[in-house]
Amino acid sequence: MSGSTASDKELIGTGLKKRTEEALANDFLRKAVAFTTDKLKTGKLKASDDFGHWEDWRERGKQIRKHVVDNLDYYLTQFTDNVSKAGGHVHFCQTGDEAVKTFLRIAEERRAKLVAKGKSMVSEEIHLNHHLEERGIEAIETDLGEYILQLAKETPSHLIIPAIHKNKQQIADIFSEEAGESFVPETKILAGYAKQRLRSYFLEADIGLTGCNFGVAESGAITLVSNEGNGRMVSTLPKCHVVIMGMERLVPTYDDLEVVLNLLARSATGQKLTTYTSMITGPRREGELDGPEELHLIVLDNGRSAQLGDPVFQEVLHCIRCAACLNVCPVYRHVGGHTYGSVYSGPIGAVLTPLLQQDMKEAGQLAYASSLCGACYEACPVKIPLHDMLVQLRARKVKLGLTPLAERAAFKTFQTTFGNVTLYRLATKSAYYAMKPFVSKGFITKAPGPGAGWTQSRYLPMKPKRSFRDRWEALQKELKQTRQAEQQEGGHRHV
Repeated sequence: MSGSTASDKELIGTGLKKRTEEALANDFLRKAVAFTTDKLKTGKLKASDDFGHWEDWRERGKQIRKHVVDNLDYYLTQFTDNVSKAGGHVHFCQTGDEAVKTFLRIAEERRAKLVAKGKSMVSEEIHLNHHLEERGIEAIETDLGEYILQLAKETPSHLIIPAIHKNKQQIADIFSEEAGESFVPETKILAGYAKQRLRSYFLEADIGLTGCNFGVAESGAITLVSNEGNGRMVSTLPKCHVVIMGMERLVPTYDDLEVVLNLLARSATGQKLTTYTSMITGPRREGELDGPEELHLIVLDNGRSAQLGDPVFQEVLHCIRCAACLNVCPVYRHVGGHTYGSVYSGPIGAVLTPLLQQDMKEAGQLAYASSLCGACYEACPVKIPLHDMLVQLRARKVKLGLTPLAERAAFKTFQTTFGNVTLYRLATKSAYYAMKPFVSKGFITKAPGPGAGWTQSRYLPMKPKRSFRDRWEALQKELKQTRQAEQQEGGHRHV
């Protein structure tokens, strides 16, 4: 079971093609996503080059994450024991529904009416805002990008820059509607309005909610990284701080934390370190001036433990959520994050979503949203072979018999044809005549049937009348005749 609903699965599966077509037709979206991902990619390359020995750091990061996931039970016990010793309350939740119920119980005990949220992908994974709204509890996103999208009633389009698809004019329009006054599209003015609006939420919130970038097992410290000050406001001003953490987000020691923080910042935004790096160990202690009176840690499974021990997919739990794979993916860069229909987009989302939801029928279609170029692996700071996993997800979908009947029939025909020399030669010869009626100036610009999708955005080259095999066979005959002629001429000279 997962925290997603049936409608989510329907959105991912049946709406994938429609959302892709809409994204490809949206010129502004494509330009905005390409511009921002180019900037992030360039920054990452420069930062990693300046850092030096990048491949050695990648390997070190991979080994740290592998060691943690291989020994997750040990480090999870050590981490949560230390959280408890520091005065925190730990809640283990197997499903998203359990995590929601746990949070609601905490909110009800405190009679909470307002929750101020820092950026938390896990809370979006379990659709917490929706459940809070149903209970009459107001949840305010305090990350600027998330706040913009909350007002726009939209979901994030990027793991670290959620409003990547919005420009300043669109943000000004959103703020103008919210405030009832007109704003000019200038960054300083828009940021100033958001700062003013959010300040009251920090002070009035009954509960502050954050995610957890990394938990340090040796101390029980919860590490948050952010480029905005809202993370510290949310985790210190409200009297109750609730952390929702995916069960795999651990490092053994502070030395290991140094490695992954260096990898995360450079891979995500091209920074040496994020602007704010906070380490929280327990609630406020006696004599301290700030911090929450209560700290609750919700440790979420939600399909993660199902990947443990899997020789192919366990490595997906190594992910540090830097989004570097999104910035280099040729598919994501053309269609943006909303096309994926999931909180996790891009190559990591195409792998993670069907695994967490344990749904290959609908969410499994995301595995086909990839060119399998391997750029995601080259960009990943912990060397997750996402392109190999995508192939394995496709194979799993085929083995389960979940591919369309027409597709199965097509590949069966392909197998039969390419397994028989006579049929293969007949097929290659007849292909020229089958394509000829649709050719214009040497290309097919509008193909029928299954080929229509290909020619929506590119041309299909015409098959030559003479195949390579035919030309090779003719060349061999010509060479043979030439040799025979030379031999005969040499024989006459000898005589």
